[in-house]
Amino acid sequence: MAQRLGAHHQTVQRCVERAVAYGALAALDDRPRPGKEPVITPEAKAWLVSLACDKAKEHGHPHELWTTRLLARHAREHGPGAGHPCLSRLVQGTVCKLLGQEEIKPHKVRYYLERRDAEFEQKMAEVLCVYREVQVLKKAAAKSKKSKKPVTIVSYDEKPGIQAIATTAPDLPPVPGVHPAFARDFEYRRHGTLSLLAGIDLLTGKVHALVRDRHRSREFIEFLKLLDATYPASTMIKLILDNHSAHISKETRAWLDTRPAGRFEFTFTPKHGSWLNLIEGFFSKFARSILRHIRVSSKHELKERIMAGIDDVNRYPVIHTWSYKLADAA
Repeated sequence: MAQRLGAHHQTVQRCVERAVAYGALAALDDRPRPGKEPVITPEAKAWLVSLACDKAKEHGHPHELWTTRLLARHAREHGPGAGHPCLSRLVQGTVCKLLGQEEIKPHKVRYYLERRDAEFEQKMAEVLCVYREVQVLKKAAAKSKKSKKPVTIVSYDEKPGIQAIATTAPDLPPVPGVHPAFARDFEYRRHGTLSLLAGIDLLTGKVHALVRDRHRSREFIEFLKLLDATYPASTMIKLILDNHSAHISKETRAWLDTRPAGRFEFTFTPKHGSWLNLIEGFFSKFARSILRHIRVSSKHELKERIMAGIDDVNRYPVIHTWSYKLADAA
């Protein structure tokens, strides 16, 4: 018992001495202990990190990017020749640790969007001005009981490549307590693709749409004819759209010349600025709610289901509102 008390007293004494020397909080932590010196030198670490910042293909590999296993192998093979013999036995786990310390993930890609349009800001301001006009027209309509508007604004775009995919075996329904989800055979059959041409009336929320095999100038003109027949002749139809070749082709301009002056007015989004177009949000929602997991027996059935989805949207129209950077509009 006396020996235990003596050992306890010595431990307390050491804690008191550490508290006096290093402070109360620091005394609670373990002090550095003598051990084996790090094998990998700082120079070798810097070489490895620099290597990770290059692409694997730049060093003779068929891979586009590094994997930690490939990086470790490359360092073992080429590190000693670069003056770092400590890397001759480098393992994948050490590579992960060293890259983690520098917060580098050479096996991943994060995407960004480069602005290649020299007039990006100007074109963005023009689009935002149209959205501001939408706000003004909404406020004016709220104060007036007139239903006819001299101007309507439509956000337009195409969604190409909608696949008509058929199942090769029936889907199996969920079974309570056994299978929580539908079961679908992995095999499928392709029947081609369709393009959805759609525009949202930003004042009413109504969606105008066509489904066609392609989205060339003739299909775009067909959509313009749909708008032309929908709105009164006295209404100016303003479209927000991108710079697709069909929107500015000779065929499109020739047809527009046949319409009365001021009937159509186009406002183009800048290059790589499709996110400025409200219709993109509609396409995203439509793809998640209608097109996701869809299976059909033919392109005709796909077309009918898409148009049925558009009709369902128009039964409960949503008036879309753009607010981001709207205050910056001139």
